[in-house]
Amino acid sequence: MQIIDKTAQLAQAVAQAKERHQTIGLVPTMGALHEGHLSLISRARQENDLVVVSVFVNPIQFNNQEDLAKYPRTVEADCRLLEQAGADIAFVPTVEEMYPEPVATVYHFGPIEEVMEGPRRPGHFSGVAVVVRRLFDLAQPDRAYFGEKDYQQIAIVRNLLEQIKYPIELVACPIVRADDGLALSSRNARLSANARAMAPAIYQTLCQAVEMSETDDVDDVRQYVLDALESYHLVNPQPDDLKFEPEYFEIVDDTTLQPVNTWQGEHGRVGCIAVWLNGVRLIDMVRFR
Repeated sequence: MQIIDKTAQLAQAVAQAKERHQTIGLVPTMGALHEGHLSLISRARQENDLVVVSVFVNPIQFNNQEDLAKYPRTVEADCRLLEQAGADIAFVPTVEEMYPEPVATVYHFGPIEEVMEGPRRPGHFSGVAVVVRRLFDLAQPDRAYFGEKDYQQIAIVRNLLEQIKYPIELVACPIVRADDGLALSSRNARLSANARAMAPAIYQTLCQAVEMSETDDVDDVRQYVLDALESYHLVNPQPDDLKFEPEYFEIVDDTTLQPVNTWQGEHGRVGCIAVWLNGVRLIDMVRFR
């Protein structure tokens, strides 16, 4: 596996692959890799001749500087995992290498950025788009792989591809969960032991919501999830005064991402949630039948 930290070196490696008519799969990550990331790499390995994995904590997608400062950075361990997983190139640039000039580009995504994460993280999706576009330009992939936990982000990248008219296949991959159901996330490492033990209740509550959707209407299911998590510590007293603080739970059209009030429609329904626990912001999603 090559470890590359210069954009020019990556461009050269990609050009050589193109000369050999190799297909390229790109897995963008911010490091602190876990089994969820490795599942993306495995999928990319199966479907491409050359697998490029970026490890880059993108500062311009953080609107909370404390979150940026605390984001785990484990580049050496990440590179060992990438080699074991079969990546061909680990791209580990510095901020200065990725952004030699101040970033002036701003992307807009209309209604899909005006819900859920959008209003709560102003500028976040434009920052995501800038770095993804940069990675697309450098790696020139045939396919790019993203996890469905960040469901809204996938919609944003799909819209970005429409805007810039790049012929890249976006491959959305299922969420990988721990044995107790918690969606794997780099941020999980920041949870205390007690918070980590409590966190699976998020997915358990979402699973109950899926069951309720067979008989209850959308508004009742939405309210159930918020109420169940907000009152969880009252029903199940926790050490360290831990409690869930839901930021949102929305049931939306799986294509337009707009909130819905009925289970029937042209498209499917997904539930997306963001919850604070122990000072860590956790996100998850489920599909409704």
